[in-house]
Amino acid sequence: APAETSSAVFADFAPALGEAFARARAGGRELYGFANHELVSTYVGTSTGLRLRHDQPTGTLELNAKSPDRARSAWTGRSTRDFKDVDPGALDAELAVRLGWAERRVELPAGRYETLLPPTAVADLLIYQLWSASGRDAAEGRTVFSKPGGGTRIGERLAELPLTLRSDPNEPGLECPPFVIAHSSGGDESVFDNGLPAHATEWISRGVLKHLTTTRHSAALTGLPVAPALGNLILDGGGDRSLEQMVADTERGLLLTCLWYIREVDPATLLLTGLTRDGVYLVENGEVTGQVNNFRFNESPVDLLGRATEAGRTEKTLPREWSDWFTRAAMPALRIPDFNMSSVSPGV
Repeated sequence: APAETSSAVFADFAPALGEAFARARAGGRELYGFANHELVSTYVGTSTGLRLRHDQPTGTLELNAKSPDRARSAWTGRSTRDFKDVDPGALDAELAVRLGWAERRVELPAGRYETLLPPTAVADLLIYQLWSASGRDAAEGRTVFSKPGGGTRIGERLAELPLTLRSDPNEPGLECPPFVIAHSSGGDESVFDNGLPAHATEWISRGVLKHLTTTRHSAALTGLPVAPALGNLILDGGGDRSLEQMVADTERGLLLTCLWYIREVDPATLLLTGLTRDGVYLVENGEVTGQVNNFRFNESPVDLLGRATEAGRTEKTLPREWSDWFTRAAMPALRIPDFNMSSVSPGV
């Protein structure tokens, strides 16, 4: 029988969430959000005798705090397997601090700013990069991972920092299916690979591009090793500093909350555009001094990896833009010296 979930998964979380609502109300904050848990059993069988099963729990929490006049807004989210590692009180306290930062408003023009990208924003950018890392498309000259004149950029250094981007079905807390589950065939997956073992894979190893996603068919066409996409993504940068410590070491820059409405502009460079949301904060002399207006950005995650000057401590995070499709990620905050805020956005 398939595995099942129930409201019992919220047994400890729900009372704690109620307490967080009460504290927020007493503190003049309004809390909004969404908590979801599902447990999916997948069976793979073939006429040749293959019999596989995987039970995948997926939980998400998104929590948004607003001032009573709705002029200030802050967001946070968590990915979890069972809600035992989610503390609503701590999240509400974090949101209260951010709403406090937003009491002072500063208007800034578009431009390039030193920017601290929190783990959730890094995850959203690199998930899109993973989705764009088809080995076949690269070999055919159609992506940012294509080598001029033919072939792929595998073996090329993409980052000066020792950044390692990897997936591992056995990553603690981020476990995902250890074999291929393909519901359709495309450039980077094939129903004929269903049941193929999925192993730990380094997509980028200490700054060097090591693998692109392939099916058995596209691997044979390109001469690349078989490397199916997996259901989690981890970036390790060797850093151990928290985002708060990175803020304290910033003379002047921006601290983002999250990104949304991310869309592709140019596949040849993987140029993406999107918007900031729910809080962009000005950092001066190691302290957050106010909230600034939102921006539209134009950046390539591949370029960002090459320009990053610091990576913080890797921690589990919930991608905001892609949380409907991809929730299992662990990322560090990244310091980008010249993040391109291409225009001012009027959104909250």
